[in-house]
Amino acid sequence: MKDQTIQITKTTTFKDKPSTEGLPFGKYFSDHMFTVDYTEEKGWHNGRIEPYGPIELDPAASILHYGQTIFEGLKAYVTNDGKAKLFRPEKNIERLNRSNDRLSIPEIDPEFLLKAIKEIVSLDKSWIPSAPGTALYIRPYVFGTEPNINVVPSKEYKLMIILSPVGAYYPEGINPVKIAVETDYVRAVLGGTGEAKTGGNYAGSFKAQELVAKDGFSQVLWLDGIERKYIEEAGAMNVFFKIDGEVVTPALSGSILHGVTRDSVIQLLKHWGVPVTERRISIDELYDLHKEGKVEEIFSAGTAAVISPIGQLTWKGQDMVVNNYEIGDLTQKVYNTLTGIQYGTEEDIFNWTITLD
Repeated sequence: MKDQTIQITKTTTFKDKPSTEGLPFGKYFSDHMFTVDYTEEKGWHNGRIEPYGPIELDPAASILHYGQTIFEGLKAYVTNDGKAKLFRPEKNIERLNRSNDRLSIPEIDPEFLLKAIKEIVSLDKSWIPSAPGTALYIRPYVFGTEPNINVVPSKEYKLMIILSPVGAYYPEGINPVKIAVETDYVRAVLGGTGEAKTGGNYAGSFKAQELVAKDGFSQVLWLDGIERKYIEEAGAMNVFFKIDGEVVTPALSGSILHGVTRDSVIQLLKHWGVPVTERRISIDELYDLHKEGKVEEIFSAGTAAVISPIGQLTWKGQDMVVNNYEIGDLTQKVYNTLTGIQYGTEEDIFNWTITLD
């Protein structure tokens, strides 16, 4: 981008901040939002921060008809000394541009986007909650705005950033959850959009989640879309299995999201000398290993929940109870270390965090 200027218009009407007690995920939003526009003639331009409020869209805008959109999710944390920290934002920006490419959306300058994230988080720093387990969720997203219902990529876009103070993603918090193995629906297939963070992937998952929720399950475990046997993700999170001392996670096959938390977990495990393998693992193999008593811990990993231990997998009516519904020692250590780095209570030996001025 030639012009990296960000115009700031501060609000004159400040919102009341929600209580941090029982703070829900994604229901409240801060005072400001960031926007930058794209046209073929100017490229990305007119970066601005302004009071949070409704946006205007033409009824023929591309996003409303063909779903040309991508998004990201990262967090800001406040440390005990009152400083604001970001956790590996460059990895989220890298993935955002990978998603842009898959959805035929123009790339955004990574340096400019990081600058925008820093600016809006700094402006709304008072919205970062300080209660244990809380954070400020940062949602950058891009969508096609050109008024055109021809089936072609949009020639006009907006990239926006909104901020939301959040508590635990799951009501259970760090307590183990029950997951149902999904056998009827699929999330993604090789060659599709599974490794992009695009809205349709998530909308397409709602039905399966809605059905299992009626039986008390927090999420579904997705299998591959071709053979319906290889494990891919747990809901919208990457999944890890501690099996007979080794940690196994599904390899990035092209239909699995490149999780930033996933990568962080793998680096931590390797640093600790814990054997970790990225490979295909089938639900049949996992079931047999569970019967043999070798499945010691299961957890999922993602920005929203950070780490979520899994206490039970149910597949074709068979319950696989893990570690007697208790969080495993390794899962707890991963959670404590990651959140410790994020909140500044653990040494950041990987230089993952950025402290804002």
